[in-house]
Amino acid sequence: MPEAASAAPERAVTGDSEFDRDTAVTRREPGVYDIDLSAGWTIINAVNGGYLLAVLGRALADALPHADPFTISAHYLTASQPGPAVVRTDVVRTGRTLSTGQASLFQYAEDGTEAERIRVLASYGDLDALPDDVRTTAKPPAMPPMEQCFGPEDGPAPVPGSSAITDRLMLKLDPATLGWALGQPSGKGEMRAWFGLADGRDPDPLSLLLAVDALPPTAFEIGLSGWVPTVELTVHVRCRPAPGPLRVSITTRNLAGGFLEEDAEVWDSADRLVAQSRQLARVRLG
Repeated sequence: MPEAASAAPERAVTGDSEFDRDTAVTRREPGVYDIDLSAGWTIINAVNGGYLLAVLGRALADALPHADPFTISAHYLTASQPGPAVVRTDVVRTGRTLSTGQASLFQYAEDGTEAERIRVLASYGDLDALPDDVRTTAKPPAMPPMEQCFGPEDGPAPVPGSSAITDRLMLKLDPATLGWALGQPSGKGEMRAWFGLADGRDPDPLSLLLAVDALPPTAFEIGLSGWVPTVELTVHVRCRPAPGPLRVSITTRNLAGGFLEEDAEVWDSADRLVAQSRQLARVRLG
């Protein structure tokens, strides 16, 4: 008799995945939360900015009367490291449809003083209460099917430094934006990919905060290499994503004075624009 096929790995569910465990915060007292930042979400030895934004977003979801981020703007002040951190939140205003709060993440610096790593201002609401009316000229990115795209495991070599985050993501990059990996960057400043969590957990509003900052930097396709630290990142969550993989498209139109912008769109499996973002990032020239 033929050998029985191995059972397919069980998909993680929202609330019980590595992403949920690693972004979980513990309330110490009202408005103050403790977390141990996981080394599993690092790239080039730095904790990923999208993961950090999801941590702060989870704390604000607990602190505010509304659960869903509508818009969240973060200023990255100093680089975060894996290990203990504290998030302090403040409720700015609460209303019937929107609540606004701010939050900061702190760690201890080498000299023992407390260092503020990130400060955010955000408005939260109820995505399920939004009207269904959509009037848009936006269209999903033109991308090959997932099986015709390539992941980090297909590349010749990883980016120098830690790439632990790639083990936690399902990333399949559009071949048209992979010239940098072959030493032939296109110069167009574009990056597109199918995106999901490696354990199969379906997307939700908090994971969208990760999705906008999880692809390789567009600077690679401009012909630059190395760390591209985020200075400021604003994310707009437009609706609750449908189950299934996301498509993420990021473009840069202008690099000047050592800074560039990255404009991202995130589309779900139902062809809906579920999140948008813009970030300002610093690049090292020369």
